[in-house]
Amino acid sequence: MGRVSDPTTQTRALVHAPEAPDAQWWRDAVIYQIYPRSWADADGDGIGDLPGITARLPYLRDLGVDAVWLSPFYVSPMNDAGYDVADYRDIDPLFGSLEDADGMVAAARELGLKVIVDLVPNHTSSEHMWFREALAAAPGSPERDRYLFRDGRGEHGEEPPNNWPSVFGGRGWSRVTEADGSPGQWYLHLFDRTQPDLNWQNPQVRAELESVIAFWCDRGVDGFRVDVAHGLVKAEGLPDYSGRVGLYDEVTSGDETEGGVLDHNATGAAPMWDQDGVHEIYRSWRRLLDGYGEPARILCAEAWVTPEERLARYVRPDEMHQAFNFDFLETPWDAAALTTVIESSYESNDSVGAATTWVLSNHDVVRHASRLGLDQTVRRTNGIAADDPQPDAALGLRRARAASALMLALPGSSYLYQGEELGLPEHTTMPHEVRQDPTYHHTGGEVVGRDGCRVPMPWTADGPSLGFGPGDHPWLPQPEAYADLAVDRQEGVPGSTLELYRSLLHLRRELGLGRAGLEWDGLASDAVVAFRSTTADGGTGLLVVTNLGPDPVALPAGEVLLASGPLDGDAVPTDTTVWVRPAG
Repeated sequence: MGRVSDPTTQTRALVHAPEAPDAQWWRDAVIYQIYPRSWADADGDGIGDLPGITARLPYLRDLGVDAVWLSPFYVSPMNDAGYDVADYRDIDPLFGSLEDADGMVAAARELGLKVIVDLVPNHTSSEHMWFREALAAAPGSPERDRYLFRDGRGEHGEEPPNNWPSVFGGRGWSRVTEADGSPGQWYLHLFDRTQPDLNWQNPQVRAELESVIAFWCDRGVDGFRVDVAHGLVKAEGLPDYSGRVGLYDEVTSGDETEGGVLDHNATGAAPMWDQDGVHEIYRSWRRLLDGYGEPARILCAEAWVTPEERLARYVRPDEMHQAFNFDFLETPWDAAALTTVIESSYESNDSVGAATTWVLSNHDVVRHASRLGLDQTVRRTNGIAADDPQPDAALGLRRARAASALMLALPGSSYLYQGEELGLPEHTTMPHEVRQDPTYHHTGGEVVGRDGCRVPMPWTADGPSLGFGPGDHPWLPQPEAYADLAVDRQEGVPGSTLELYRSLLHLRRELGLGRAGLEWDGLASDAVVAFRSTTADGGTGLLVVTNLGPDPVALPAGEVLLASGPLDGDAVPTDTTVWVRPAG
């Protein structure tokens, strides 16, 4: 792309050492999240499915990712978009069949893609066979012991066993009616009332989920993203708790005392989250997966846990392989804050020999192309409605491109969320009457919820549902902006976000950035994130500069390999990331 000027710079101490040459595939893999109901609809019912996924897999090969992660496709009443599982060993007819799943895994393998599936171990659906058996059985029975049934408080048991609320709003307990018609026990559901929490002190529960893991490994999957990995074990006695129990909503940018999980996980004290007993479960799962030999089958933790030292416990050598770096995702667009979280992430993960796993968007948070277009000093809400402050679309996309270019240069593994390679924004003006997220309904609309980031993919600018499927009515409406961002509008277009991602992923693999070391560069400041990749022999490779300040920043001499946006002569303008091969 050209050469740039040569201001004097000095590098600082090594932050992260390079990987060993024989490092496992997952330590630097780029993994693409597919939200099955919103990826591709093959049968025209308005909902994505497994045949649709299979047909579109070549697109991911061409994009340059290493693996795909699929959100749940199991049999489910879909009260929480499939995270309420009624049968862990079968496919919901909405998505296809087990044969379709086998065909998808085989097709991915032929394309050189690994497949990771979602595992939901904290709770089942209330329609799961076990829960139906529990309702039919008596208090104190083995069937009820698979879940967290308790007698109520008060003279007649009319009050719930403790004061825990649901993450989705309302209280976290529901009372059942016994077989004789009398008011009965209560059961815990940290999420929707149709998602009863399992009792992980019960040996049957542990054996069943290990059997489920083996079932899918035997069908050829390469690993599992573990839902609510920090929530399986609850504190003994289920004590009352006065803090927040939110999982991913109302998290404050840069403030560890308000909202979300930050305040109630900081010491590991919240009785429903991050209990030490979860680690013995994951050591058992790791032994099971290690028994399958090479290539490694992996576990990735969805664990909203702080501080980072607590999160690192999930990725010790005998536990999980990866844990999403949500501290990075939650960091505001601020150079000093990003530099701090990058350095502290490596410090924590390197201390246990784990790879750091980077992420900017997923199906539970506002897309970063919109999130970064909002005021970075205020609390991030769970969704954006039409009457909320609206993101600056151009600013958000410019920053999102820069953030992605920064992330994909960092050593470790990275997860991409479907459509971020197109620069898709959040749907911020969705009509309330079409919303399906239980959070919206449980809070009476006070919390908008996650539907805005789950809108179906636009494949073509013209045609039904923007190429998502043959029907005109996808399960969630697509905003008008999606037409100009469709795959066919960006493919082969220089400077498009899709072609930027393809270049990022191609160069990342060619230069071995995922396995490199990292040291800060002298250009780093309160306005600039700047680092160099390092090689095992002590050499330096790529220089990465992200300018978050208002003034252009001059670059040292070298070849500009890639920029997230147009350069300002021989300088990088604000909200832009540049990859440079230094001279000499």
